[in-house]
This record gives sequence, C-alpha cells and structure tokens, in this order.
Amino acid sequence: MRSDTRQNAHLTYRANTGAGRHGWLRLTPAYSVSLVRRYAAEMPPGSVVTDPFSGTGTTPLAAAEHGLTGQSLDVNPFLIWLGKTKTAAYEPDHLHETRRALAPLVHRAEELLPEAAELWQPELHNIGRWWARSALDALKAVRRALDAAAGGLPPGGRDLLDVAFCRTLIASSNAAFNHQSMSFKEAQEQDAGGGTLQALDLDAARAVLETFRRETGTTLANAAPPLPGTARVLYGDSRDMQPAAGRLTPCDLLLTSPPYVNRMSYIRELRPYMYWMRHLRRAEDAGRLDWQAIGGTWGAATSRVRAWRPPGPAAEGVPEPVAGELARAQAAIRRDGGRNGPLLANYVGKYVHDMWGHFRAAYPNVRGGGRVVYVIGNSTFYGNQVPAQDWYAALLREAGFAGVEVEVIRKRNSNKALFEYAVSGGRP
Repeated sequence: MRSDTRQNAHLTYRANTGAGRHGWLRLTPAYSVSLVRRYAAEMPPGSVVTDPFSGTGTTPLAAAEHGLTGQSLDVNPFLIWLGKTKTAAYEPDHLHETRRALAPLVHRAEELLPEAAELWQPELHNIGRWWARSALDALKAVRRALDAAAGGLPPGGRDLLDVAFCRTLIASSNAAFNHQSMSFKEAQEQDAGGGTLQALDLDAARAVLETFRRETGTTLANAAPPLPGTARVLYGDSRDMQPAAGRLTPCDLLLTSPPYVNRMSYIRELRPYMYWMRHLRRAEDAGRLDWQAIGGTWGAATSRVRAWRPPGPAAEGVPEPVAGELARAQAAIRRDGGRNGPLLANYVGKYVHDMWGHFRAAYPNVRGGGRVVYVIGNSTFYGNQVPAQDWYAALLREAGFAGVEVEVIRKRNSNKALFEYAVSGGRP
C-alpha cells in the first residue's frame, strides 16, 4: 500500500469544473475526471470500460473521450438521463437550431414573469429556503417556456436546454456547495406556503433569465466537440449487473466509485434537480428511490434500513474474514451510537452485504485478463473505524479476483482519519 497523506484536490470533483461536459452538473461527492482519464489513457484501442455505479457519467464519458467504449448502470432515472445527455453525439446543425431557439424561449419566459406566481412549481419541502421569490418565479417561467417549446426543438436540444436549466437553478439558489454535503446560506423570510414575503423584483428575475441564456451558451459549446468513442448508460442494479434492457459487454476495465459507507444520500444531494425535472413528485418518492440504491438512507429508506436483517442461509452471508470484522464493527457502533447506534450498525451491515452481491455479479462481467478499480473511502461512526478499503480487498479476493491491491489516493479534508483509496485487482 502506498502512503499519500496529501489532499490532492485535483483528484476530487474540483477537477471537473471547466472540463467540458464533465462540469455540467455537480454531484457533491463525485470523483475526479483526472483520475478516470489516467486509467482510461492506459487502455488499448477497442477496450470496453464499465462503471456499475454511473453517477454523473464521469467514467463512460471519459472512456468515450479516449476513443473507447464506455458503459454504465444506475438505478436513478435522473442520473441515467444526465449520463445519456453527457455522452450523446450532437450534430452541428442541431446545436445551431437549439441556439436559434434560445432567444424566443427567453423572451417567452420574460412575458410569463408577471403571472409566474400561478405557474407550476415542484413540491420541494420548504422551497422558499432554496430560492428567493424573484428567482423562483423566473425558474417557473423558464420551466413553462421549455415545456411549450419542446416539440419544436431538434434532437438533443431539449436535453441540452434542461442541463442549462439545472445549472441555472443551482446558480440562482441559496444552496452552498463549499463542502462535502449541500447546505444553505441564510434563509429568506417565508410565508406559511413556503414562498418568500418579498414582492417580485423584475430586475432580479431577469438576471436569472440572463443566467439561463449564459448557461445555455456554455452547455452548447461543451456539446460541440465530437466524442471519438461511444458510451451507453443503462438502467440496472449494480447488485446483479443485469440491465433492464440489453446486456453488458464483458469489459477490459471496471472502473467505478461506489457510494461510500458514510450514509450520504445521493437523493438528498440531487433533489433540487430531480424535483424540477419531475423525477420526484413528493417526499415519499425520494425514500423509495433511495432504498433501491446501495447506501441510501433518505426519508422512508431509514425505517427500512432499521428493520433490515441479513439473509438466513449462511451461503448468502458475507464471507470470512470480513464477517468477523464486520460483526465487531457493528457491535461497537451499537454500543457507542446511543439511540442511532442500532440503525447505523444495520446500515453498515446492509452496505457490506449489498457490495458482496455486487462483487460476485461483477466477476463474470470482466473479461479474462481484465482489471477492476474501485475508488472508495473509509469511514468512522462514533469513533469506530469502518475500513471499507480492506473489506473491499477481501471480498474481491473471495469473488475470484487476483493480485488485489490497496493504494492510498489522497487524504480527505473532512476528518484526519479519512482517506480515499483505489482498490484494484484482475480477473485471471
């Protein structure tokens, strides 16, 4: 194991900012395109690269940029849409037509501003905390104008405009992204309905429309360079690696960064996008979707994690030596975690069980001589270490992979005991 105690910011999401399509939308815990490109550049022409935890599509896009074939899986419909949009091929004529459609679309949104209070808005809890009245009304007007214009846009045009809209709604929000998990700037004064008590400020609303215009220009410019390779993003569960439609091609490199064992909910981080894009309608939808993902505990998923029990047959359980270490870690978390101890002990157990299912499913999806790389971080709960990197290494060996190694990539800045690792191995 190589030791690296530096924070290496270029190996975090910060490297994605300004990196063309990679910088379109930020998912707070997203991993660095610099890291993915390093691995992709080592692959010979014709190689297939798989990411079973697609996220924002960093791996399949980087593979296509290097002339390779990328493929990925995810259970989140918003992330599937985003991955497909980032990895699509766009015709110059279609980009030109989309650019021409922008001015009348913004003009229509401006016409809608006086009546924007009556337009549709998502059922996002405490929405007045997210946007001031003028910004919210401007977003509602753009959303209505986009819906009205959809039928007249060229192929791919609506998707690119939706990317620009998502960038605009974050740029105009009170959300702060200066650390790992999303937080909020000082909240606006709100009425009982969740809206602000401010009157509509037309200048402020028009500034949001101008942001949308600017973000559209950036998005279209990023979409213009052709991709030398190809990529596809499929709906599927990483626990069985079986897409709902089609099949994965056995890969030469499986490169991914799964959710960490830290109870961070991707649904929580993505909810502003998902509500505005209508992938979420109400709070219970978020809990249902988070339960489908490995590591999810948002909303109703929490009660399901609390009630989860490992399967009965020993053959389906986590193999030794991880089982003993896992049981000791869970016991310590239960002991030290107070009221939440049993919940988080269950969370860690379910996470490891789900990942064990994934590793077994991954093995037949890697070609003989192929390689796997998992970028993962360790965790602590109530001062108790959860050495995910060591458990990954043991489970990969148990699944049949050879030459398994653990490399320290960087020191994470959130806690002196936390690091990011690359756990790698090969299929004989």
